[in-house]
Amino acid sequence: MTPPPPDDTPTTRFPRVEDGPRHAARPEQAPEGDTTERTPTLLEQMGGVPGIVASTVPVLVFVVVNVITSLTPALWAAIGAGVLVLVWRLVRKDPIQPAISGLIGVGVCALVANQTGEARGFYLPGLLYSAFLGVVALVSVVVRWPLAGVIWHGINGHGQGWRQDPVLLRAYTWATSIWAFVFAARVVVQGLLYGENAETLLGIARLAMGYPLLGVAILATVLIVRRAERSRAATA
Repeated sequence: MTPPPPDDTPTTRFPRVEDGPRHAARPEQAPEGDTTERTPTLLEQMGGVPGIVASTVPVLVFVVVNVITSLTPALWAAIGAGVLVLVWRLVRKDPIQPAISGLIGVGVCALVANQTGEARGFYLPGLLYSAFLGVVALVSVVVRWPLAGVIWHGINGHGQGWRQDPVLLRAYTWATSIWAFVFAARVVVQGLLYGENAETLLGIARLAMGYPLLGVAILATVLIVRRAERSRAATA
């Protein structure tokens, strides 16, 4: 009698990790015994909504204290607010990297303001950083390596093969162009206020054009990419 052919079903060729616990687990929790690390979302890397809100506290404190008093008390108040945010996240056992980064940023801004002797110096590092990011985003579009796609696929470990897909390349080009526009808007508006030495308005613009505009850019990126992916799926 001829022996039966070897079992070549998917269950013998692939591990069984996809069965059972993985499907029952919530998306944000890895199933018991699964050692695969889940890639944190962009929001999680920024410390979640509390992290985003907390990161604006030092700037807000600086603006208010500078209006009420003067530069030196405002600088110390901003640094103190950054330290309190860090302690608060430590007590809550939240990721502290966003708080540490924010504290370092506040320290650099305070140093520049102290050296220049002007409150507007507090906003100069952020202004220069936005200009740098805007140039990088624009150059990435020109050389057909749109930054939105490079970062997204780099974070998720998907490689850069998406550049061979004209639909995705076009989508990420549009998304990166939006980011370039956001950075350019910051530079133009805040740069004009910086030149006019309108310190209070400059602080307000810094807050208004910070995470609110960032949220708009993220939402636009998601919508553009999802539409491109649906278009690819429909023509596949």
